[in-house]
Amino acid sequence: MLSALEPRDIPPRLATGAFILNSGLGKLKADEATAQTLHGMARTAYPFLDKIEAERFTRLLAWSEIAVGGALLLPVVPTRLAGLALAGFSGGLLGLYLRVPGMREPGSLRPSQAGVPLAKDAWMFGIGLGFLGAGAHRRGPSARRCRRHRRCGR
Repeated sequence: MLSALEPRDIPPRLATGAFILNSGLGKLKADEATAQTLHGMARTAYPFLDKIEAERFTRLLAWSEIAVGGALLLPVVPTRLAGLALAGFSGGLLGLYLRVPGMREPGSLRPSQAGVPLAKDAWMFGIGLGFLGAGAHRRGPSARRCRRHRRCGR
């Protein structure tokens, strides 16, 4: 059964989804120099990526962004599932921010000028974590009282 989107989830899904989808579509047109730059940065943070050629990595990254952005934009994708995709994807980007030299001020988590484009991925990670809690049933005092007195069908 598909659950309807909560109105509070629509604006961050639209904004984040459009941003990521646009980024992925742009990477599909990446030239060789751009692919080398993206791959080089990713390899610095994640050495296992050295086994993948730069153009292939860039295509995989582009399609991953398109999939995550599309999941956020499509209302048939449950918010929790879209949040899982967003948190995983943006968590990987935050790993770049934390591991690539020069992205942060020395001895700090504050971004350097070069690190600002990656540091902004923190907001996507936060939105993804927030979406993971979407649809969770909150049990406040009224729910406990109702169960205790057996007044409702829960």
